Amino acid sequence: MFPQDKFKRATSRCFSALQSCHHKISASSPKTRIVGASALFLAAFTIGAAGFAPAEPDMKDAPVNPISKELALPDLQQQISALEENSQYYVNEEKVRSGDTLATLLNRLGVDDDEAASFIKSDTLARSVMQLRAGKRVVAQTDDNGELVTLSATLDDGSDNLRKLVISRDGDHFKSEAVPATLERRVEMRAGVIFSSLFAATDAAQIPDGVALQLVDMFATNINFAADLRRGDRFNVVYETFWQNGELLRTGRVLAGEFDNAGNRYQAVWFSDPGSKTGGGGYYAFDGKSLKKAFLKSPLAFTRISSGFSMRLHPILGKWKQHTGVDFAAPTGTPIHAAADGVVDFVGQQNGYGNIVVIKHWSGYSTAYGHMSRFASGIKKGMKVGQNDVIGFVGMTGWATGPHLHYEFRVNNQPRNPLSVDVPNNQALTGPQLKNFRAVATDMQHRMAMLRVPGAPDVKLASK
Repeated sequence: MFPQDKFKRATSRCFSALQSCHHKISASSPKTRIVGASALFLAAFTIGAAGFAPAEPDMKDAPVNPISKELALPDLQQQISALEENSQYYVNEEKVRSGDTLATLLNRLGVDDDEAASFIKSDTLARSVMQLRAGKRVVAQTDDNGELVTLSATLDDGSDNLRKLVISRDGDHFKSEAVPATLERRVEMRAGVIFSSLFAATDAAQIPDGVALQLVDMFATNINFAADLRRGDRFNVVYETFWQNGELLRTGRVLAGEFDNAGNRYQAVWFSDPGSKTGGGGYYAFDGKSLKKAFLKSPLAFTRISSGFSMRLHPILGKWKQHTGVDFAAPTGTPIHAAADGVVDFVGQQNGYGNIVVIKHWSGYSTAYGHMSRFASGIKKGMKVGQNDVIGFVGMTGWATGPHLHYEFRVNNQPRNPLSVDVPNNQALTGPQLKNFRAVATDMQHRMAMLRVPGAPDVKLASK
């Protein structure tokens, strides 16, 4: 900094000069006084600047500490030698093709290893590779000579517990193991329009068949998919998919659905209360009312009505007679589902009904299923059945001119039209369950709003 004693002396001289100038200015003319005052003002600032400007540092006083250090440079030849000593592996990925043999699959994977091929053929678990369906992915790791290091594939036995098969070299031998597969869960959203059939619409929207079947189950108590669908009906669906390394392994549950049918909109969202002891769940309307009705509208998934509940000319007797049920035409072997929970009251043959199952429900309700080709395994009188359980298969036993199901709905043993009878829904959600449900339903409502097509025909929300 500027030395303090020098600063004092310089300041004293400046003030003496300023004082002398002030006396001279005071004795001069007004114009001279103005110019002189301005000069005096600038001089004062100059003093301030001179007084506070730091002095240049004395460079010769700054310490200088030179540092010298040798850096070890990597030995390139040593690095190359280390890489050459380590084994280099190659990874190939292939999908199983129709008609593939183990030899053709291993050849495409770049595996040239007779010992590995022999192990896969002889080991019970490793042999699962030869049973993979077309389209399944197999990954193999080989060395420079094409010898197998590891081979992996995902095993899908139809259950929810997928496993990953790993075949690996262990010294001079091989070993196989199945470990739980790590899956990535995704939520997908799709929309479709009915032009001919539900399956044609879901195919066009790239919706898996398993999801389409779930849609049918969701709305089976409100929509008869054999007779109620109309050209222009629309649907939206949100569902789970499970992936591994970018490969779709399977679809999961439908989380929410919306179906616009004949001017009415039906909505459903899956809800499983996390606080429930049973861990079960079901589909509900967005207001929390259960969509599970006491009876299904149709005991068959896909069919057509060949004869309704009315007077008709009997195809075999040749005379007019009241038809006490509804006939659903369907191919022989089509599964028949119980329309509601109940107890089997009769299994066997009855005159024109052929093979028939009668189920008793509650409050005098009962249902009958005739002309079956065969009964479901284990069905017997007195056993309990749940709604949608398979109880038999479509046939043409008894008085039938073609394969179909004769379905009767009875109240106190008196036949009623199953397509028009009104039955209540299950109990709605309340209390804490309803609060938890609303959080789920709000998310799904936003998704449905995104899927709706702007300008689509107006529909009304169905009341049931």
